[in-house]
Amino acid sequence: MDVKNTTTNVAPWPKQGLSEHVRAAPTPVAPRPSREEAEAAVRTLIAYAGDNPDREGVLDTPKRVIDAYEELYQGYRESPVEVLDRTFAETGGYDGFVLVKDIAFNSHCEHHMMPFFGKAHVAYMPVERVVGLSKLARLVDVFAKRLQTQEHLTSQVATAIEEILKARGVAVMIEAEHMCMSLRGVEKPGALTVTTHFTGVFREDANEQVRFMTLLRAGQR
Repeated sequence: MDVKNTTTNVAPWPKQGLSEHVRAAPTPVAPRPSREEAEAAVRTLIAYAGDNPDREGVLDTPKRVIDAYEELYQGYRESPVEVLDRTFAETGGYDGFVLVKDIAFNSHCEHHMMPFFGKAHVAYMPVERVVGLSKLARLVDVFAKRLQTQEHLTSQVATAIEEILKARGVAVMIEAEHMCMSLRGVEKPGALTVTTHFTGVFREDANEQVRFMTLLRAGQR
C-alpha cells in the first residue's frame, strides 16, 4: 500500500472537523529559551548530580544533550494531519481492516523525563481510501517524540487516524517498558504496560476486537 505519490489516484484527505492536536503541531512556548540557555541548564544539572561541568569528559555534554533533544522531541515540530495527508483510492473494494503491528517506538515519560519504549499495533477500517502503511508508523513517532504518558499516546494515535482518515473504526494497542519503573522506584525491569483504545466498529463489535487481538498474537507462543 506504499504507493508513490506519482499515482493519479493520490489525493489529500479533507481536513474539516479536526481536533487542534490533530490538525497542527503544538504551539511552542513563547519566548522559547535560546540554545545557550538550554546548554546552561544542562551544565546546572551536571553540577546538581555531583559532577564538575568543566571536567574534560563532560565539557561537551551540554551541546550533545541539546543535539539529542532535537531528535528525541522532534514531534513538537510535526503535524499529524501532514503525515496522513496523502491517501489512495485503488483499494479494489477492500472492506476489511488494515493492521500494522510491532511498530517499534521510543518516548519519554512526562513525569520523570525518562524513556519508555516498546511496540505499537495499529489497525483501521478504511472508507474508500487508504493511507501508505509507513505513514502509520510515522504517526506513532509524531506523538511518541514528545513528553508523554502511554495512555495519552495511545488515544492520540487512535484519534488522529479516526479524524483524519474518517475511518469506520480504529484499534490501537501499545506495549511498553518504562524506565521510571525499571531503573528507579520499584525497580522492576521487564514489566510491560499495555494500553488499548478502540473507536467505531472496534468499540461497538466485540468480534472485531477479538479479530484484532487474534491477528496480533498470531505466530506468538
